[in-house]
Amino acid sequence: MGKTIHRIKVAAYVIILIQLLLIAGFAVIYFNNFFKFKEICKPEYIALGTTILVSLDSLFVWIVALRISRLRQKTDLSAAEVIGSDVQEAYNFAMIGLAVTNENDIVIWTNDLFKNRHIDIIDTNIIDWNNQLLTLKESVNADDTVKISLNSRHYEVKYLAEAGLWIFKDITDFESIYTYSKEQAPVVGILTIDNYDDVIRGEDDFNDYATKVKNVIFNYCKEFGILLRRVKDDSYSMLCNYSSFMKMKADKFSIIDKVRQVSAGEDIPLTLSIGLAHDFPDVIKLNELSNEALDIAMSRGGDQVVVSVFGSEMEFYGGKTEAQEKRNRVKIRVLADSLISLLRSASNVLIMGHTGMDMDAFGACLGVKAICNRLQKPSKVVVDLKATELKTRGAITSSFTKDELEKLLVNPKDAFNFIDSETLLVVVDVHIPHMTMAPALIDRIPKIVVIDHHRRAEEYIENPVFNHIDAAASSACEIVAEFIRFSSINPRIDIPPSYATIMLSGIFLDSSNFKSKHTGIRTFEAATILKEYGADNSLADDFLKDDYEEHRTINGIVSTIEYPFYGVAVAVDRDNEMIDSATIAKAANQCLTFKGTHAAFVIGRTGNKEVKISARSDGSINVQLLAEKLGGGGHFSMAAVTFDKSSIDEVREALLNVLDLYLNDATRDTKGVAEGDD
Repeated sequence: MGKTIHRIKVAAYVIILIQLLLIAGFAVIYFNNFFKFKEICKPEYIALGTTILVSLDSLFVWIVALRISRLRQKTDLSAAEVIGSDVQEAYNFAMIGLAVTNENDIVIWTNDLFKNRHIDIIDTNIIDWNNQLLTLKESVNADDTVKISLNSRHYEVKYLAEAGLWIFKDITDFESIYTYSKEQAPVVGILTIDNYDDVIRGEDDFNDYATKVKNVIFNYCKEFGILLRRVKDDSYSMLCNYSSFMKMKADKFSIIDKVRQVSAGEDIPLTLSIGLAHDFPDVIKLNELSNEALDIAMSRGGDQVVVSVFGSEMEFYGGKTEAQEKRNRVKIRVLADSLISLLRSASNVLIMGHTGMDMDAFGACLGVKAICNRLQKPSKVVVDLKATELKTRGAITSSFTKDELEKLLVNPKDAFNFIDSETLLVVVDVHIPHMTMAPALIDRIPKIVVIDHHRRAEEYIENPVFNHIDAAASSACEIVAEFIRFSSINPRIDIPPSYATIMLSGIFLDSSNFKSKHTGIRTFEAATILKEYGADNSLADDFLKDDYEEHRTINGIVSTIEYPFYGVAVAVDRDNEMIDSATIAKAANQCLTFKGTHAAFVIGRTGNKEVKISARSDGSINVQLLAEKLGGGGHFSMAAVTFDKSSIDEVREALLNVLDLYLNDATRDTKGVAEGDD
């Protein structure tokens, strides 16, 4: 049909051209009266000629229309012969459209569905008509489909290249059912009021402060169509559909901010931890996922929403306040006794921290080693001196003799020789598997203990037999010192002075010599405990002192400081030389001492192909949230990110992009909250 129409068009152009030439020739001869044409050509002759031309044109149009009609009828008959009239009726019943194109993608035939729906695409380039179909044209997979919308209806299109056939399946009803089902899919959640027991303290449940918070919760749930049921005094189960969840998500879970505003000025702020789960048909499984999400929210310090999407990464919202310090010695004793029970039942114990081990990680390892010594349990600290921070390496070699080191330490490769079915692995100051000193040990040893003070990340050591992440603690050494001091074991656990000194140095490091905003009474008490065991605070401080070269490097980095955002400092090691991770961290701490600086990010090269960001905050900005957006993690006011195969300029650009997108989300509302935090 396409070729025939083309020939008709050419013929029409030729006829029109001939007629125009005849008219022009007639006009020239007539008006110039050549050959005395005016006398010969009478008006009635002109009228007759005009009538003849019009009649011929009409005849041509009629013939063309008849020809096209016969071609269309012939095409329809041919299609009916090919697929059968019954099958063609089945296509109409199933709302399937068919379109055939030539080698130039020009539509040469369509079935009745297009005609009935007033979609006229005959002699139209199908790609120009809808460019979404280009992906099918270029696809090498014959099973590929694409979804398009036409006249408020939805179609799934498939292309058979060999036949030049486009199949349009109407899926409007299916899409409507899918959309409705998705909107009504269940979302299960658990809401917990943080610090509730500390506020109530034995009072009745009608404390004015707590009542205001609960009113905010009830009103919010009513506004967004959430079914709320009380589980405990401080916990509620939540149930809503996906449509309500998306409204809460668009609202950025403002319930977190509303509760924080109610807590403004209070000695102990009440905040919310919420775990939500969706995208799975089984509500029992969703309940398990929401519990896991809540555990992560609470281990990260609370005041946030964690959303668990089945089969996808977790989503985090909020987290603008630090974890409130809790001084519950009964809980510490229970945890310490549980840890001691696990250590007693083990045949031997391996202890390790994170790669790039610092004084806090090594000090916590020594604390656990002291507990094992008291229990007379064979134990080793897994240390690769090449993957240990420079100052920590110096402290190790200066504090212990060669014989003591052989009894104390084991190389990660040799650690596998100590493993049996009852071996217990204790991981301190880290909970992310790939960041541990020897990740392979995690796969080999089923019984694992995790003790950490960093906010919990999504990647986590699975199924530990003992898990204690206290985001309110300043350091891992602080947690271990509390376990040793408040455990029920009698006689008490002894810590050698050399161990206690390194543990105190670890507290100095992570609390910035007690100047960090998250340093609390617990930190000073832990330092006092270590002093009782003979810790030398002068030596502990010496372990952390800089030499001249490091001091010069830090000053060089600090001299590059800039403020791309208000209160946010960014400094870069422009020398692009390899420096220690601790040096970068110290430079970040130095930047934070400047007036008006609320957060500091320092970028430096720590390996041939490794660039690191060290982040510090005064407590008004959650640098952990920002670090996680870059693939790192850490604590509310201390975090870090490591990049592989990236230049310093690329890392800086990535940091600025994250700050631009997420700084507002990470910035704490200090108008009313900061006063009640200390």
